Amino acid sequence: MRYLPALVLDAVLVLVFAAIGRASHNEDPLGFLLTAWPFLVALVVGHALAALVPARPRRPWSLGWGVIVWIVTVTGGMLLRVATGDTAETPFIIVATLVLGAFLLGWRLITLLVRRFRPPTDARPAESDAGEH
Repeated sequence: MRYLPALVLDAVLVLVFAAIGRASHNEDPLGFLLTAWPFLVALVVGHALAALVPARPRRPWSLGWGVIVWIVTVTGGMLLRVATGDTAETPFIIVATLVLGAFLLGWRLITLLVRRFRPPTDARPAESDAGEH
């Protein structure tokens, strides 16, 4: 269940990628699911494969997890597009690789930096001066 938030965020970012892409080509942005579905299927496969990698600890917000998800999402998405009769022209492959890389790795990098540079929390309860006179 701890993997679900990362999967949902990644799926939303794939949908955003598809909507932006369609809008940038003056296509009906509401048809973004036609563009997104191969990448969403590949995204789920990417998360499943990342969960099987024996690296420890398994954290879906880690860059290692993200690299697996990114590579599988782009590769699988392109293969599914071609297998179902759609196109995968070189410019689209390049743009999809770069944008999905920025999206799927970007939030993980931000998470890593926030976790690394967050001030340490003091686990000890605050001492109270109440009753000391």
